[in-house]
Amino acid sequence: MIVALIIICEVGFWVLLAAGLATRYLLRMPRLGIAILLCEPLLELVLLVVTALDLKNGADPSWKHGLAALYIGYTVGHGHRTVKWLDGHAAHRFKGTPVPRPPRYGKARALHEAKVWLGSVVGAAVASGLLLLAMWYVDDPDRTSSLQGWMYTAWRTAGIHGLIALSYSLFPKKAPAPERERTGV
Repeated sequence: MIVALIIICEVGFWVLLAAGLATRYLLRMPRLGIAILLCEPLLELVLLVVTALDLKNGADPSWKHGLAALYIGYTVGHGHRTVKWLDGHAAHRFKGTPVPRPPRYGKARALHEAKVWLGSVVGAAVASGLLLLAMWYVDDPDRTSSLQGWMYTAWRTAGIHGLIALSYSLFPKKAPAPERERTGV
């Protein structure tokens, strides 16, 4: 049931995102579009409550509960940026604004990648907090050992992402010569 709910939440995220952007740009109702977009965190709240109830009703903590925590953490860490990115593309398509693109070279790109990595750190922290709460709630170390592995997975993923983000600082990509002359980079 938890896995099905995670899939429903993911599909719901994209449906609400499409509905919010369509309402905002196609129907030209920006306030209603934002209201629809603000409903997206309710999906994660439902997933959190159902997961907690599942544990309360005696379910053994398993990979499903760990996956739910990672999903919620990822959404908290990266959901806002995903919505903002797609909103920028919708504004480009329907209002003619410039295409939202991350910086491609040098220090600006390294800073961008560091900000994205911070989203992964936030996601790992939220997932770890939820997993710790679940472990505390169940209060049986023999039953909750699998949840500790999910915390390791969350932080290992954030660490790998951190190394990739750091590589943009250590080995910055330089703009091609004509572009450096034009932009002064």
